[in-house]
Amino acid sequence: MRLLTALACFALISPASAQLLPVTDEDYSPVSEAEARLGQLLFYDPILSGNRNISCATCHHPKFATGDGVSLGLGEGGIGLGPDRRADPDNPPEQRIPRHSQTLFNLGAKEFTVLFHDGRIEVDQTRASGFRTPLEDEMTEGFTLLLSAQTMFPVLSQDEMAGHYSENDVAQAVRLGRITGDGGAWDIIAKRVEEIPEYANQFKAIYPEIEAGRAITFTDISNAIAGFIAYEWRSDSSPFDQALREGMPLPEPAKTGQALFYGAAGCAVCHSGPFQTDHSFHAMGMPQFGPGKAARFETHARDTGRMRVTGNDTDAYRFRTPSLRNVTLTAPYGHTGAYATLEAFLKAHAEPQTALARYDRGQAILPPLEVEDWRILDDTAEMQAIQTAAPKSTTLQEDDITAIIAFLKTLEDPVALKGRLGIPDTVPSGLPVER
Repeated sequence: MRLLTALACFALISPASAQLLPVTDEDYSPVSEAEARLGQLLFYDPILSGNRNISCATCHHPKFATGDGVSLGLGEGGIGLGPDRRADPDNPPEQRIPRHSQTLFNLGAKEFTVLFHDGRIEVDQTRASGFRTPLEDEMTEGFTLLLSAQTMFPVLSQDEMAGHYSENDVAQAVRLGRITGDGGAWDIIAKRVEEIPEYANQFKAIYPEIEAGRAITFTDISNAIAGFIAYEWRSDSSPFDQALREGMPLPEPAKTGQALFYGAAGCAVCHSGPFQTDHSFHAMGMPQFGPGKAARFETHARDTGRMRVTGNDTDAYRFRTPSLRNVTLTAPYGHTGAYATLEAFLKAHAEPQTALARYDRGQAILPPLEVEDWRILDDTAEMQAIQTAAPKSTTLQEDDITAIIAFLKTLEDPVALKGRLGIPDTVPSGLPVER
């Protein structure tokens, strides 16, 4: 096997493998089980969406390891779950969700201080809210975790949960730029929840200030959902974790795969730390298709990743390094979900420039929708720009890939995959629960 161009990586990464420490309770923010149980109901309740037809679980379902099993999902205007989701013929989506649905494992860990593929929300103690987000000074305060702040945004997206502009009061508020304050989108959703006695009583039982008379806000809803995600999908019970706690080596071929991962293959240059992520941003030549990340008034289908946040040309086509916990069960892979299998993704990851040029579009798992998906892959100049930003290739033999996948399988956590609370039979709104 040809080693990475920088052989010094071996010297750098091998000690890191030897120094890996088991995850402990101290790595996570504390979560109240009562709050998590309230958040469980809210997570699966479609009442948070503009048209009351989509829940958080629609795109983050335990059936698909907290993803949705497709490359680019269908939000508002879709019917069904996972790969079976399809366009509603009476009210089809205007476009696909621009990026692949990310998984939710370990997002309650303290080291997760930046979220989304492009890192557009992150911890920032210089801001009044404690976070930097696209809302800037309009961002409200009172979030317990960055994960809580993250939940504020899908409900504002017309393609994800809000609905099209003329369909409901939430979507209309978003269109008018009314997000915060009385009559804003978040306020409308919070009042919906507060009007349901079971929810109102649970919030009063958990939050003393609400029991004292304060109205429920969307921040409270977000905090409960974040508590549920952190509690439900904490993932530190895998064979890899057990081996670290017992000080024992993994069995073959996972042992060889671990040595490659933290050594010659260079995976841990980016996938470092207890959750196999450096929380940074890298350009890896991933195929770009679908609507791209563009404002409604823009006509392009590009997605320049981190550059859209920072405005720096050097950040073009960089996307956040994902954690690899349970990664063997979270297909498809990449910020567009371009690769249907982990083997195909690893091969492309090793040779990003040449892999982009020979990408097989048949790997994309795309629910049928009458839209143009391949504009960027058919754009020679844009393809060249993505390739130029990608790193040079290394080479992995088939046996190396097999061994690395065997190691990655040791990151599968049966406790987290099953979930600690599971899917509720019903939710207080009485709306259908996706199972």
